[in-house]
Amino acid sequence: MESEIVRLDFSRAAVAAWAFDNERHSAWPVVYLLDDGRDTARRPNKLIDIYVGESLNAVGRMRQHLDTPAKQHLKSIRVILDGTFNKSVCLDLESYLIRMLAGDGAYRVLNRNDGIIESNYYQRDIYRERFRGIWDQLARDGVFTRSIPEIENSDLFKLSPFKALTEDQANSVEDVVKGLTTNVARGVGSTTVIQGDPGTGKTVVAIYMMKLLIDIKTSTSLEDLDRDSRFAEFFTEDNRTLLQGLRIGLVVPQQSLRDSIKKVFRKTPGLDPSMVMTPFDAGQADGQFDLLVVDETHRLNQRANQPSGVLNAKFAAITRALFGTDDTSKTQLDWIRTKSRHQIFLLDAAQSVRPADLPAELLSTLVAESRAAERYFQLQTQMRIQAGSDFVSYIRGILDPLPHAEPPARPDFGAYDFHAFDDVAAMRAAIFRRNAEVGLARMVAGYAWAWKSKRDAAAFDIEIGATRLRWNSTATDWIASANSLEEVGSIHTVQGYDLNYVGVIVGPDLRYNREQRRLWVSRGSYFDKKGKENNPVLGRSYDDEDLLRFVTQIYAVLMTRGIRGTYVYACDPALREYLRDLIPPSS
Repeated sequence: MESEIVRLDFSRAAVAAWAFDNERHSAWPVVYLLDDGRDTARRPNKLIDIYVGESLNAVGRMRQHLDTPAKQHLKSIRVILDGTFNKSVCLDLESYLIRMLAGDGAYRVLNRNDGIIESNYYQRDIYRERFRGIWDQLARDGVFTRSIPEIENSDLFKLSPFKALTEDQANSVEDVVKGLTTNVARGVGSTTVIQGDPGTGKTVVAIYMMKLLIDIKTSTSLEDLDRDSRFAEFFTEDNRTLLQGLRIGLVVPQQSLRDSIKKVFRKTPGLDPSMVMTPFDAGQADGQFDLLVVDETHRLNQRANQPSGVLNAKFAAITRALFGTDDTSKTQLDWIRTKSRHQIFLLDAAQSVRPADLPAELLSTLVAESRAAERYFQLQTQMRIQAGSDFVSYIRGILDPLPHAEPPARPDFGAYDFHAFDDVAAMRAAIFRRNAEVGLARMVAGYAWAWKSKRDAAAFDIEIGATRLRWNSTATDWIASANSLEEVGSIHTVQGYDLNYVGVIVGPDLRYNREQRRLWVSRGSYFDKKGKENNPVLGRSYDDEDLLRFVTQIYAVLMTRGIRGTYVYACDPALREYLRDLIPPSS
C-alpha cells in the first residue's frame, strides 16, 4: 500500500479547509514537510528552506507553525498520510527525511537535531523498506534533486549534523552537554575527552554537538512544542540564557576534512564556516573562546618544522603571545587549553601519522586527566565498517610492528568484501567495478612514491609493473573530485573519511622479514619528508622503529576506510606472502 502525500498552501485558510476533510487530520500520526516554495531551476544558487516534522495532530501543529516568526516565509505543506503509521514510525521517517534533505545539498534544513538518534521499534525493517516508496513519491514531486546513492555517498550526508546517533554516541553527547552546562553555570572550566577507533563516528559527534548547542542557544518557546526527543531536557529557558553569547569553535587540523566540514556548516542554520578553524586560527584569534571542540586531536602538532617558513614563524609568534616567551615545549594542545575555558577533545592515538603530531605520552596524560575528572567517554559502536568492531583490531594486529610469534586469528567478517590481491591491476579493475555498482570506491596508498605529477601533470608517480598511476591532483575534498577514481589518494586526503570500497596499495616502504617474522620499514622508500624528519628544535631524532610505527599506523588508517569492502595489494613479495595467510585471496 502506497502512502498518500497531500500538498496544500502554508496558510491559515488552507489549513482550516483541510481540517474538515478528515478527522484523522487532527488525530492521527503524520509526517509533514514545510518549504519556501522556491524554484531551484530558476534559482539554482539559492538554498531552499525546508522543515520536516511529525505530529499526532497535524492541524494543530500547522497552526503552531503559522504562529512561529521563524517560519513565516514558508509557502508549501506536504503531509504524508498512512493508515499504518504510529508514533515510532513517524519519528523514524522524520529523521530519515531530515538526513536525506540535508545530504541533498539543495536545502537549508531548519530543524533542530535533538531527536536524530538510531532507535528500534516493532517491524522497523518493514517500515524502512516503505520509506523508499515515500522517497520516490517526493522525488517525483521535485523535492529531491539527487538520487539516493548520490546523497548517501556525499560529504554533506556523511558529515551532516542530522546524522542518526548510535546509543553510545547519544549517551556521550548527553553526558558531555550535561556536564558542560553544569560547569558553565558554576563558572568553572572543563576538559573532556572522547576516544574511539576508526569508524566510531568521532567527527559526527563533534558536528552534532556543535549543532545541538547552537539549537539550545537559539531555541524559542514557540518551536517544537510536541517534540519527544532524547535531548529535550536541555531545551530550557535557563540553558538558553546560560549559552547566550557563548563563543564556540571547531578545530580540525586536516585541511581536506576541514574544508568538507565548512561546506556542511555553510548549509546549516546556526552554524557558520568561520566556526571551523585550523589550530593556528584558534591560537591567534582575538579574545577567548568559551568552548573549543577539537576533532582528530592526535593530529595537533608539537613544536616541529612546519610545512612552510610562514607557519614556523607563526608557531613561534602564537606561543610568545600566549605564554610570554617562545617556549618550545608548548604544543598546539597548550594553545587550545589557553585560548578556551572549556575543551572537548576527540581522539584516537593510534591514528598519529607524523613525528610532528602530538606524542603518544602527551595524549595518554590528557586521557588520564579526563578520566580522573570523570570527563572521559569512549565510542565503541562501529558505524562505518560492515565487518564490525573486530575488523579494526584485526587490521591493527596484522600491522603490529612487534615480531609475530603466531599470526592473529582471523574472525568471521561475514559478507564483508575483504581480499588480498596478487596483481595491482586486478585490484584496480575491481575498484572500478565496485564504483560502477555503488559509487565511492577509491584507490589509496602509503607515501612510497615521489609526487612527480605535482610539478609535471603528465608524469606518473606510482609505477608497478605495467600499471602507472598518479597521486591525488587536489588535497581538498579529493574523494569527491572529478579525477579521484583515476588517481590514488594519500593518508592526508582520506583520514577522517568514509568510502564504500577502498583498494590499498602497500608500497615498498613496508616490508616483511620471514626469518624474524616481523614487519620492517624501508626508509629510502618512504617519500613523506615531514613523515620521517628529525626534530632539531626539541632535540629529538626518529629511528627506523619510530618510522615503522608511523607507517604501520598509516596503513591501518587506510585499511579502515571501507564501509562494504577492503582490498589490499602489497608490493613486497614477502609481505604479500605474509598477508596471504591473513586476508582471503581474491578469486
